[in-house]
Amino acid sequence: MSVSFVLEALVVLGCIVMGTRAGGVGVGLWGGLGTFVLVFVFGEAPGAPPAAAVAIILAVVTTAALMQAAGGIDWMVFVAAKVIESRPKQITLIAPLTAFAFCVGAGTGNIIYPLMPVIYDVAYRNHIRPSRPLTVTVVQSGIALAASPVSAAMAAMLTLTDVAPYNLGLTQILAITLPACVIGIIVTSLVVNRMWAELDDDPEVQAKIASGELVAPAAVLATAGAPRTSAGGGASDDANPVPVGEAAAPASAALTYTPAGRRSALAFFGGVIAIVLLGLFPGLRPSFTVGEETVALDMTNTIVLVMFVVGVLILFVGKPDVREVPEMSVFKAGMISAIALFGIAWLTATFIAAHETFIVETVGAWVTSWTFLFALAVFMVAALTTSQSTATRTIVPIGLAAGLAPGVVTGMWAGALGGVYTLPANGTQIAAANFDLTGTTKLGTKLLDHSFFVPMLVLSVTTIVVGAVIGAVFF
Repeated sequence: MSVSFVLEALVVLGCIVMGTRAGGVGVGLWGGLGTFVLVFVFGEAPGAPPAAAVAIILAVVTTAALMQAAGGIDWMVFVAAKVIESRPKQITLIAPLTAFAFCVGAGTGNIIYPLMPVIYDVAYRNHIRPSRPLTVTVVQSGIALAASPVSAAMAAMLTLTDVAPYNLGLTQILAITLPACVIGIIVTSLVVNRMWAELDDDPEVQAKIASGELVAPAAVLATAGAPRTSAGGGASDDANPVPVGEAAAPASAALTYTPAGRRSALAFFGGVIAIVLLGLFPGLRPSFTVGEETVALDMTNTIVLVMFVVGVLILFVGKPDVREVPEMSVFKAGMISAIALFGIAWLTATFIAAHETFIVETVGAWVTSWTFLFALAVFMVAALTTSQSTATRTIVPIGLAAGLAPGVVTGMWAGALGGVYTLPANGTQIAAANFDLTGTTKLGTKLLDHSFFVPMLVLSVTTIVVGAVIGAVFF
């Protein structure tokens, strides 16, 4: 191990830590600073910047933001709420699976925000502890992006594996991550369903009902309403609190959509399906003669072109105000992801390219002997950065360079992304705790004692194991 390797590794780690502390675009800025140091101070040749991944993110995010501006997200939430309400007794399983499907289709976990009051409402009215469906619904969004053809994490992963000598394309990745994630969610839901006291046996909840702070579930169910606090606390949908003993309409009753929103969402989903089909059947893509061989259009350009076509289609069928697109939450989150990914990925690419031989011979031996170290590394970076795409570009290249089978890397990667919910610092965790008026969903006081920690661990470990097995056996 050379002195330069150690010093450069410290630069990389230091920039990741400082970027994490800064958050958002700060991750990308510190990554760029680290690249500058490696190039100008240590004299390393700059690695290849992740232009392909950023191109996918920009195209997908722009189109998704157009859909959101047209009301497409509203329609998706409306449909998801109806599915959740159709099987209230199985909400701990139905809610996260429904949210997973829409996270996969939309490429963002932000869709679960408006679902939370619906999940809380249905759970409470059916005497189900709200923390059960809420925690699983939140943590599933950590791994869902590994199964989405249009997520920033998938864009980062695809540009790493869909090249020689790995040749693991979009459909192969989905064949690993989709079943692994679904199995992980099912197992987690079954485990969480046995955690904590039943709602009717929880002394804290019963004390709130006895004091009048909460309407009893039976009273709420009888009037088909939703529980509210007498003091107007919590996440009430109304400006004025509902007095104790009275009930408001169910949370889902306030969810509406427009025909334009529905058309926009269907157009976006159509684009997602088209991308999957074009990945599954390369013959559908145009081919070109390069030198003496004929090659099909690569998936990076395919995704970008399809998304631009879908964006134009949404302009016609949804008629969104394009001036509102930069203000959409999907657009803002996507731009932050693109900047963070660009800086940190350029930094790690430069470092790995400069020390590839050493990494393969030493780190490769460690990972080969203890494969779980790769999953642990992805998990830790995801936990520290709360970014699936950053964890992908930081650790996956090291796992591939170390000689791990790309199928195994992909399977473990999907589950390890759940590490983003290790600490109770994410907006979705905070929102879930605020929406749960019973107080059963807790953020904790000691970093790891929050309600999401055990569900997150179960989901991550299960998905890692199942994904690794699928990747090893079939790919």
